[in-house]
Amino acid sequence: MVLSQTAEYALRAMVWLAAHSPEEPVRASDLSSGTGIPVHYLSKILRRLVLAGVLTSQKGQGGGFSLARSPEKIRFADILAAVDVYPTSDRCAFGWGDCSAFNPCPLHRSWSGLSRSVREWADTTTLADVEHDPDRKAQPGGGG
Repeated sequence: MVLSQTAEYALRAMVWLAAHSPEEPVRASDLSSGTGIPVHYLSKILRRLVLAGVLTSQKGQGGGFSLARSPEKIRFADILAAVDVYPTSDRCAFGWGDCSAFNPCPLHRSWSGLSRSVREWADTTTLADVEHDPDRKAQPGGGG
């Protein structure tokens, strides 16, 4: 399953923040440079992450963004839900609306299994589970 660009960017930003000085807020422009995420797109994602309670933001001199909780307490599910891409069991792969075992689309059975696996991964993986390499640079346009 390929995550949406918004989901990839949200995960990338949060992992980057978890790997860099949690005591000091990071400015959006520095986060953009460090992750390769366009600053205007990143700003929208950061706002949603703040509203969801996984980031805090401070304005003014010395301000920026930082994790709202320890990395062990921030699940990927929290991040994906903040940007509205957390997979739900009733979401139709074809976009046909209500999709269930009683009203399945042609992909329902295989999509349900994939969706369940992604939910399990997101529910059980935290920022602390990610290997952090602060010297690794973002690779815009592909890697991360």
